[in-house]
Amino acid sequence: MPQPSPQTFIYTPPTEPWIDPVAVDDDIVVLNKPSGLLSVAGRDPALADCLQARVRERFPTATMVHRLDKDTSGIVVMARHKGALAHIGQQFEKRETEKRYIARVWGEVREEEGLIDLPLGVDWANKPRQRVDRETGRPAQTRYRVTGREGGITRLELVPLTGRTHQLRVHLLAIGHPILGDAFYAEGEVLAAADRLQLHAQMLGFRHPADGSMRGYSAPCPF
Repeated sequence: MPQPSPQTFIYTPPTEPWIDPVAVDDDIVVLNKPSGLLSVAGRDPALADCLQARVRERFPTATMVHRLDKDTSGIVVMARHKGALAHIGQQFEKRETEKRYIARVWGEVREEEGLIDLPLGVDWANKPRQRVDRETGRPAQTRYRVTGREGGITRLELVPLTGRTHQLRVHLLAIGHPILGDAFYAEGEVLAAADRLQLHAQMLGFRHPADGSMRGYSAPCPF
């Protein structure tokens, strides 16, 4: 079972003050978020440092369209005006975006590819954790494909078909292959196997607000 949620949250974001955009134009800013940095600020003033605040130092109107968990790295898109925010935000709501993640998980995943179809809901006794909830959970599906085996560790390509909180982390835990370095859902050897969560948003595709063309943005996996 996962360890109890820590009673105190110590936030130590990466010290690099500026993150070079993967792409920038009049409508959007695309960035490669580092692990350990919040996407948006928390209520506590100690959680004010975040990706959105840093980007707004150069692009004052930039607004998060979606979020990655603090410990997940990878591609994030921000909108530079309300029209772009609505255009791309609607694509996320309608599941019209393309997403691809890379993860390293504990154990040897037998099948070369598959679909995890397990409903998810809040684990009320351990918020903000989520859990598989077959009675009242919301539908959640994740496709996976093995891309490498490293002696007791498997590297996976993940495509979330839905966008539930902690979906990839809980789905992989549920099939017996927790993500390495996951402070929320791993323990013991699995937690100690990496110095960060081994989950990276490698690619994001969406229709650009300027002309409606489908474009994809990617960032190399850092692990």
